Amino acid sequence: MPDGRSKDRRVQRTQGLLHGALASLIHEKSYDAIVVKEILARANVGRSTFYTHFRDKDELLDSGIRDMLRAGESAPSVRSMGAATRVLRFSLPIFEHIERHRSGGDSSASARQQAVVHEHLERVLVELIGDDLRRMGYRARERGRDVPRDLLARHVASTFVLVLNWWAQSEEPLPASEVHDLFRALALPALTEVFGP
Repeated sequence: MPDGRSKDRRVQRTQGLLHGALASLIHEKSYDAIVVKEILARANVGRSTFYTHFRDKDELLDSGIRDMLRAGESAPSVRSMGAATRVLRFSLPIFEHIERHRSGGDSSASARQQAVVHEHLERVLVELIGDDLRRMGYRARERGRDVPRDLLARHVASTFVLVLNWWAQSEEPLPASEVHDLFRALALPALTEVFGP
């Protein structure tokens, strides 16, 4: 009888194959045009296995975004960051991920393709930022602030997607680190106002 660790590795491997297949298809065609059958063929995974893990391709995409965002969460340096900086820690890894794909020649995605994926990204970011704020004990009324947690999460996430869209449409794209700095310049004042310097 297999132990739980080998099952976990198999699940992680299968999900990784599915995430990779969807990501490669997104770089080739419109997200709306991708069907589960194509993802299965690309990942070499059976239909029943797919539906054991995911309801549909949207849930698969959201899961892949969550995995990417959580990749650096347990680093020791994260715990030593101030609250406002900790909320924004997702920014640079995402910009660097996108920069790698841009330099690899994958910049052919249309604005419509990007908009669909960015919409999913924003939704997942709102959820994860809200979770971060909750873990940090943020409550607007207790701190004497009138900014509800869900509004603050939406503000940060929508600002990130705004900067991401601007960067994607830029004719002379800046390096990821500079785009990250621009995002921080826009988002940090609101978080500093709420959490303090």
